[in-house]
Amino acid sequence: MYDYIKGVVTRITAKYIVVETAGLGYIIHVANPYSFSDLVNQEVRIFLHHVVREDAQLLYGFHDEHEKSVFLNLISVTGIGPTSALAIIAADDNEGLVAAIDSGDIKYLTKFPKIGKKTAQQMVLELAGKFVETAPEQKKSHQKATGNPELEEAMEALLVLGYKASELKKIRAFFEGTTDTAENYIKSGLKMLVK
Repeated sequence: MYDYIKGVVTRITAKYIVVETAGLGYIIHVANPYSFSDLVNQEVRIFLHHVVREDAQLLYGFHDEHEKSVFLNLISVTGIGPTSALAIIAADDNEGLVAAIDSGDIKYLTKFPKIGKKTAQQMVLELAGKFVETAPEQKKSHQKATGNPELEEAMEALLVLGYKASELKKIRAFFEGTTDTAENYIKSGLKMLVK
């Protein structure tokens, strides 16, 4: 329902931050609230995932689209809920996490909070090859997301179509630094993939 929020960080707690925009303060659950400490009273853009339950409506926030993508992949795994996914992201080792999933490194995965052997095996089973690798320039930025949102959207669409992260790595590298619509990236990417 929500893609992102732009507003001023007004409060930081151990579990969430508060972002004020248009006179409303939104409670946003994030992996590491204190990573926003240097941004209090500054405007930020935070990517969101909205969860509606019978007893609550919750907003989960992320520094960039890659972090959000990792979170969404994690909560798609049987046995991993939003709280566990945030705890994994809080370890700030998303690259190691993805590499371990793709290589089936169960021992490494069990180092993450709340992840036992059974859940680690489930992560490998359900997520191996589903992550699109993130280029260095797209890593976490506190004040604004870097990278190319249209290209990210195209890469996610191609993943949904069944192409592997390893196949998309070359496509991403080819289009890095260009500007276009997600639709055009998808069309061009498909032409490259079928050659």
